[in-house]
Amino acid sequence: MKRNLYIWIGILLLIGFAFWQTSDKEGGLNIQSVFQTESPIPTETGAKAGLLAPSFQLKGLGNKGTFKVGGPREKAVMLNFWASWCDPCKMEAPSLNKLAKSYKDDLDIYGINVTKYDTEKEAKAFVETFKLKFPIMMDEDGAVYDLYKGMAFPTNVLIDKNGVIQEIILGILTEEELEKKVKDLVRK
Repeated sequence: MKRNLYIWIGILLLIGFAFWQTSDKEGGLNIQSVFQTESPIPTETGAKAGLLAPSFQLKGLGNKGTFKVGGPREKAVMLNFWASWCDPCKMEAPSLNKLAKSYKDDLDIYGINVTKYDTEKEAKAFVETFKLKFPIMMDEDGAVYDLYKGMAFPTNVLIDKNGVIQEIILGILTEEELEKKVKDLVRK
């Protein structure tokens, strides 16, 4: 009988501790966080935040390998759609190099030259000029850019480890803003 009483007291203490840990700043109870679980992985695919990233495969610049995107992976991924003539792309390139180096253990950055609106020769010159340190893919007919509903250069697509698009960024951000978004992405 005494043993059962101690068990019930222990259970009540644990429940009280759980409620205390999940209370909000004003001391109120946040019931939602008591029962909160990770959000389920979506089943729908599409070029929109919250959906599974469309799968694709492209050859690397100079036919250096084939790269695949789609589905779960060990690292988050950033797709960077660009063209050599794009001034914001030129401004962003050094930041992407820094991010690729700083987050190499948690993030794959894939530069995707939309060759439909560019040339391979100009793309190679761009890569050499900015000494890009991450893989560059060639979207020769613009099919992947269209698949991701590209509308501007640069376009960055942030995809978590589960293959879910977290954000699509049209145009350039400051280096600090982009790094904050990358930090948030790799934490997921």
